Amino acid sequence: MDDDIEATRAHQRATVYDELVDIATRLQLIVRLKNGVDPHVGSALHAVRFAVTMLWPALPESSPPGYRHDSEYLLALAAQWREAALEIGEFAVEPPALRLVGDTTPPA
Repeated sequence: MDDDIEATRAHQRATVYDELVDIATRLQLIVRLKNGVDPHVGSALHAVRFAVTMLWPALPESSPPGYRHDSEYLLALAAQWREAALEIGEFAVEPPALRLVGDTTPPA
C-alpha cells in the first residue's frame, strides 16, 4: 500500500512539474512579446519559476528547468517576486507629484 501511495505522489509531482514548466514557458513568451513587464505578470512568472525550482529536486528523472536553480538564485527570485507583488523597490509605482498649497484665495 505504501508503494501505491508513493507511486501516486510521484505521478502527481511529475504532472504538476510539467504543467508548471509549460505555464512558465507561456508567461516568458508573453513577457518577451511585450514592451516592458507589468509587475503582476513579472511576479507571476517568478512565482511559477520558483515553484518549478522547488519541485524539480523531487523528480530525479525530470530534466532541469531551463533557468538557474541554485539556492542563491532562489533567494534572489523570492525577493524579486515579493517586490513585484507588493509594488516596492524597482517595481514601485511612481507617487503623484506633490503640490504646495499656499493662499487659497484667488488673485484679484
